[in-house]
Amino acid sequence: MSLLPSRFIYLCLHFLVFYFQLQESQQRSADFRFYIENHTRNPDDLSRKQVRIYQLYSRTTGKHVQILGKKVNANGDDGGKYALLIVETETFGSHVRIKGKESEHYICMNEKGKIVGMPDGRKQECVFIEEFLENNYTALVSAKYKGWYLGFNRKGRPKKGSRTTQRQQEVHFMKRQPKGKVNPVQEFRFTTVTKRTRRARRLKSNAKRN
Repeated sequence: MSLLPSRFIYLCLHFLVFYFQLQESQQRSADFRFYIENHTRNPDDLSRKQVRIYQLYSRTTGKHVQILGKKVNANGDDGGKYALLIVETETFGSHVRIKGKESEHYICMNEKGKIVGMPDGRKQECVFIEEFLENNYTALVSAKYKGWYLGFNRKGRPKKGSRTTQRQQEVHFMKRQPKGKVNPVQEFRFTTVTKRTRRARRLKSNAKRN
């Protein structure tokens, strides 16, 4: 009977230790999430930015997104100067700003869900979050207006953000290298090995040894 109180005390202490460890772990996780969200919304000057240049192929129009100053559409030709996009990515997350290389205007979404080009891309309206889909396409959702996506209809005209969803083809895009530039992944080619090539390799190695 004397063992029961000691076992009970031991179990209680063990439970308290486990409880405090769990609370500390949850607090650290919450603090880290808060730091990430705050950092992506208000990045400081020391944050590293990745800058890439590519085209956005529209699944709906079969052409590319282009920024013509204040106007934005998805009727750009492959390799067109207005279809070349400078994409600035923040250090944390997939928050991006998309600027036209030729027009130097950013793709932005205003409070009405309208897609416009603006010369100043520092506003939150000009930040989008990349969402990678299972069909190998990419969707771009507004960082300020949740659930509102960048999208274009079949005529290449912008859709209002409030009328878009992730499942719509109008919001699906594919990243493409500018015309004339080869994707580094595509530079590798498989070589078919035949009896003739094996024999040539053996003769070449034997010649080097001699």
